[in-house]
Amino acid sequence: MNRILLASAFLLTTISAAFADGIPSAVPAAVGSAPKAPAPKLVEPHLHIARSNIAGHARIALTFDACMGQADERILSTLVRERIPATIFVTARWLKRNPAAVAVFLQNPDLFELENHGENHIPAVDTPTLIYGIASAGSPQAVRQEVEGGAAAMVAAGIPAPHWFRGSTAKYDLSAIGEIRAMGYRIAGYSVNGDGGSLLGAGITEKHIAAAKDGDVVISHINQPTHAAGEGVAKALVDLKAKGTQFVRLGDVEDTGDDKTTE
Repeated sequence: MNRILLASAFLLTTISAAFADGIPSAVPAAVGSAPKAPAPKLVEPHLHIARSNIAGHARIALTFDACMGQADERILSTLVRERIPATIFVTARWLKRNPAAVAVFLQNPDLFELENHGENHIPAVDTPTLIYGIASAGSPQAVRQEVEGGAAAMVAAGIPAPHWFRGSTAKYDLSAIGEIRAMGYRIAGYSVNGDGGSLLGAGITEKHIAAAKDGDVVISHINQPTHAAGEGVAKALVDLKAKGTQFVRLGDVEDTGDDKTTE
């Protein structure tokens, strides 16, 4: 009896091992299944500007994305009141919803440089993928439409033709970077993430921006007036100005970007 039990146990162990090891005869492949396409390699380029190299007077470029939603008056009013220059990346969708804020930008050309954030806030990646749950453009033609559609909306709103582009999520694949550069755009990366996509609290946002150093490019958002991050942005700007920080727009200084985004 013991020999029979031992033989049965050995047989079960052998069969189980065959399934675990994926032996073809034990687990046949599904008929008609297609191999899954590999995910595209994505990059999130950094961007730095020329430093001031003056102690106590760090030079920082403030950049704000206006994706969708409404203008954050806490930030906008601070920029105007304190006369702090910034580069604002706008989508066509945001422009349609915020004519009053656009008017403020246009009334203060010494402060605001308006640049292209795309037509519909679609990641500028030319192969299909999801980034933070957002579907990418998915083809070179769709990338071009996102860029050109954003620029056309800006010109229609009375804004000068843009020279910089920043895509949704600030992530790209290398081929899309080449396509956008061939369209004549510099691509705006960043070196300091100020507000974590506007999802951080006021205190941590303030600390992130306050930590910016000479030559940094800060990214934050100016389209989420109900998020706590905007409060932190506004406070950090006032504090940095009091410390003697020199604020510049991207078009005012020389810059260096990763991944051939500005070459």
